[in-house]
Amino acid sequence: MRPLSKARFDALAGYARQPLSFVMAQEVGWFEHGNERVLATLIRDNEDGDYASIIMGRDRKGRFRGVHVSQFNESRRHAEVAMRREMEAVAHRDDAEYFQGDEAGEPLDFFTPVVAWERLHPDFLKVVELEGFSSARGIIEPMMHWYEDPDGNFVEQFQTTGFDARIWELYLFAAFSEIGYQIDRSEAVPDFTCKSLGVEFCVEATTVNASREGPLATPPSLETNEGCLEYLREFMPLKYGSALYTKFKRKYWEKPNVKGKPLIFAIADFQGGPSMIMTRSGLPIYLYGYDYSWHKDETGRLHIAPRQVEKHQWGTKEIPSGFFNQPGAENISAVVFNNSGTISKFLRMGMLAGFGSPGVALVREGKAVDHDPNATEPLNFTHLVNSPDYNETWVEGFDVFHNPNALHPLEEWLLPGASHHWLLPDKQMLSHTPDWQPLGSMTHILVKESATVESA
Repeated sequence: MRPLSKARFDALAGYARQPLSFVMAQEVGWFEHGNERVLATLIRDNEDGDYASIIMGRDRKGRFRGVHVSQFNESRRHAEVAMRREMEAVAHRDDAEYFQGDEAGEPLDFFTPVVAWERLHPDFLKVVELEGFSSARGIIEPMMHWYEDPDGNFVEQFQTTGFDARIWELYLFAAFSEIGYQIDRSEAVPDFTCKSLGVEFCVEATTVNASREGPLATPPSLETNEGCLEYLREFMPLKYGSALYTKFKRKYWEKPNVKGKPLIFAIADFQGGPSMIMTRSGLPIYLYGYDYSWHKDETGRLHIAPRQVEKHQWGTKEIPSGFFNQPGAENISAVVFNNSGTISKFLRMGMLAGFGSPGVALVREGKAVDHDPNATEPLNFTHLVNSPDYNETWVEGFDVFHNPNALHPLEEWLLPGASHHWLLPDKQMLSHTPDWQPLGSMTHILVKESATVESA
């Protein structure tokens, strides 16, 4: 029996947790036996403080699930001794003895190509072939055993033209699971129904992608301040608006499995290049229809003034601003965003969980929220992901923009660890932001033996 980090255990078996488990007991240790043939978590009962263990083996679909629960013991030491014996016994069972009998369908395999090699997406090939991306592949492999595919086309799209959109969906699956939700994907739409004790909300994912033709195929230049402002105030609202409106027209809130529940649109920018890490500020402008100017008075105090935005225009393309003000938009409870929900997140989270080649180093640099109330610029940061002090969660970087007109408001406590934003009656923005909130980052991949450097 060998101790595991919580990050490693979560990557291998965290998706098996049920919402009730957080109420009944606290996990206080994580272990493996037989080269991760079986896993176990030591739990402490919340009511009387006694200890017990849950031992897990792989079911027919490759998912770690509980196969043995030990009796509760007042002593942690005695509980661990008993757990060691029980893990050894469970590890000697045949594979079939771990099967649960309720496994429906065949296991998903994301990485064995199902299309001709020339059709495979370049980023998919990086994950499959390159040493620098081995930690991302390592953490996705156990995740894929838990992912349901009601459409039947996930694997093909993950390997080809839909790679970015599917990575965004996998990211959302990991983030909502980490928070403690049971993810229901039994319906093809919307993408997720998140369930906890007496709580349900629905999530539909979408992405912003590069345009191949039309006015949005040629964005403003980012070489000048004027170009950057046009990019954030005109071009990006048009891009966000196009993606969100496509989903909006489908009226998910009318479907029986969604009706009466909070409905979230989850959007991410996958246009490529460094612009992806700077487009966050363009989203609330479009959602609320307000932009902001600022100045400091003679004492250095920051003053922010709202300015209503009627429309967004770039070239011949024009749309009205204020997504949440559109007729019918009251059915959307919130729009969530994270520009960290890319393959880079999987690289870093995979490394934290002990996956990937030991010959790879990851350096993350970017900008984070400065909590000084008079700050006008974000903080710069550079972090070595290989450092034993580095820490990150799936939900880190999440932004939740709440709809002030929502028929079914999304309560803040439903998404802990995220940054939450509201438009107040005076049109100022109120934000509740974690102490550490990255706004955007790049992850540089250093492969020691080949001395190559790549960014993701």
